[in-house]
Amino acid sequence: MTSLSRRAFVTAATASLLAGCGGEAPHRTATAAPRKQSASPSTASATSATPTALGRSVPVRLRIPAIGVDTPLLALGLAADGTVQVPPITAHDRAGWYRYSPTPGQVGPSVILGHVTVGTYGDGVFRRLAELRRGEEVVTRLENGTSAVFTVGEVRTVAKAEFPTKDVYGNVDRPELRLITCGGPRSGHGYLDNVIVFAALTGTTS
Repeated sequence: MTSLSRRAFVTAATASLLAGCGGEAPHRTATAAPRKQSASPSTASATSATPTALGRSVPVRLRIPAIGVDTPLLALGLAADGTVQVPPITAHDRAGWYRYSPTPGQVGPSVILGHVTVGTYGDGVFRRLAELRRGEEVVTRLENGTSAVFTVGEVRTVAKAEFPTKDVYGNVDRPELRLITCGGPRSGHGYLDNVIVFAALTGTTS
């Protein structure tokens, strides 16, 4: 990761990523986070032999067969308030990859966001994310033609006020993936919780 990317990644972690709600208008909530990001134990499923990490290549598509997701990926940066951008509220909802995180297959936590609902347009691309189970696959197609295959290790629903910044952004020593949306009870046009999927790289295809 370049120094610029690393600074932006830490900035987003400090602001905390609480997005993907998809109410009537984009909704963000920032909370305090640990000042220092240190290595944290992986919550993704362990494998007997972790595949070799991939080189950097921008992800262009995401497939999650178990819940019927097949979406192009947008590139997301930082909003003016320092939080991670969320995909726009549109009828043809798409997920987005946070471009200051590692690309899928690189060492570290790659972060992808999606809406659970998109206002008056109805369901969002990650509407069924909470239904994922340990052992199910997530496939990211990369710009170079390779697909990075991840296996779900944990699906966690947490209150936004208790967003696990260290677990989501903390350093890990292998390629991992974080999928994030909103969930839990609704409050006004938003949701009170976040749904976070933790997954680890278990294979590649070309």
